[in-house]
Order: sequence, then C-alpha cells, then structure tokens
Amino acid sequence: MAYLVPSEFVTKMVDAGESKIFMSTRDTVIRAYMAGAILALAAAFAVTVNVSTGVPIVGAALFPVGFCMLYLFGFDLLTGVFVLCPLALIDKRPGVTIGGVLRNWTLVFIGNFAGAFTVAVMMAIVFTFGFTSPPVKVGQVFGTIGEGRTVGYAAHGFGGMLTLFVRGMLCNWMVSAGVVGAMISTTVSGKVIAMWMPIMLFFFMTFEHSIVNMFLFPSGLLLGGKFTIMDYLLWNEIPTVVGNLVGGLAFTGLTLYATHVRTAPKRVPERIAA
Repeated sequence: MAYLVPSEFVTKMVDAGESKIFMSTRDTVIRAYMAGAILALAAAFAVTVNVSTGVPIVGAALFPVGFCMLYLFGFDLLTGVFVLCPLALIDKRPGVTIGGVLRNWTLVFIGNFAGAFTVAVMMAIVFTFGFTSPPVKVGQVFGTIGEGRTVGYAAHGFGGMLTLFVRGMLCNWMVSAGVVGAMISTTVSGKVIAMWMPIMLFFFMTFEHSIVNMFLFPSGLLLGGKFTIMDYLLWNEIPTVVGNLVGGLAFTGLTLYATHVRTAPKRVPERIAA
C-alpha cells in the first residue's frame, strides 16, 4: 500500500476541489447521477443482506463496496464535494468563488437525487413484481425504515431534530474520511482498505447520509411507508444535508487543511530562544 503523507494528500484534496468547481455542467451531473445510483444499489444490497441474515454487521461490512466502486470510477457524492470544494475557496485558488462552490453543490445534489431515485423506482418494481403485488419482505422493511427515521424523529420535537442533525454530522465525518482515504494511497487495494473502514462504521451506526436517504425514503414511499414527502424533507433530508455539510467540513476538511497546509509556526526550544 503506497502511502502519501498528509501534506501530500491534503494538497490533492484542494486540487480535487478546484477541479470539481471548474468541471462542465454535463460532466458534473453525469458523475453525480452515477454516484447516487451506485450508492443506492449498495444500500439496497446491504438492507437485503440484513433482512436475509438478521445480522446487521454483515450488511454494514458489505455496504462499502458501492462507495469504493463509485470513487474508483471518479464519480461524485454531495457529501464529498461538501468537504473538497470549500478548501479550494479557502486556499484562494484563482477563479474559485462562493458562487462556483454553490453551483457545484447544486448540480451534484440534483445528479445524486436523480440517480438514487432511479434505483428506488427500479427496486420498487423488483420488490412488487412491477407493482402488481404487495412488496416482498425486504420491500416492507424499506417502508418501516422511512417511518422510523422521519415521524420517529418528529415525535421527539426539538430533541429529534437535534439528534437527526448530529447523526448527519457524525455520518459525514466518517464518509469524508472515506473520501480522503481514496487519496492517501496510490494502489487500488490501498484505496479500498482506507475507504472501507469509515464507511462500514457509519452504516452500522445508522448515521444519516443524505444520498443514501435519497434512495431509502422515496423507496419507502413507493412501497407503502406511512409518512409523507414533507415528513421526508423536513424531518430527514434537509437537516441531514446541513449536518453532513457541517460535520464533514468541520471534522475532516478544515482540520486536515489547518494542520497540514496552513500549519502554525513551530515552537522554538527555550534554550535557543534564550
């Protein structure tokens, strides 16, 4: 596993953020669409494994296959660009503006949602034999996931909203660590190992990931979940997006940038200072 030192891979993070900001609209949307679709399929896979085995850690251990695939293919998740693009702005890269960062985030959000929703419709067809029969057992589980993680939070009022936000923060702390993991090695095996660990952690802990939820909740609505679109938006997607932004940028992007690029002056030994 060829390893890059932090000062090297953090510079790669800034370079990647700059590159994504200046990417064409077409390429940005296509890459985001495919990222949302692949991650959604991995989520469907992991839930199916959980239902089949009754052992949640097995699904969590296998879910990162989708994350690894999409990053090896060069596709983009909103949770990743939340961390990378602001670094290019903070680093004062030529031509990088707040507008450019927001443009990238908007396009990636649209692409991720479109990809995840496409897979949600496809899996709903699979689980109901083309909407001709009630959903199979796995399909029924998607409905209960949507209920528990929308109206379940709403039942606790402000405490539920706070919990949702914090779960979003914790999620992208780990997911963005996976994004960085793809940059710390120059070999495929090294990248996969570094990405796998934090993604498995977030999925098993049921933290809130905005793109995974773009699949889970539309699936739940299509498969008979007892919650509404407004429940999904107000009591999951919007707070999760904000939590993902804050957690990933604060705990991964800014901390790595501050201590490996904008390092503070080294301390001078007392005997030399004297």
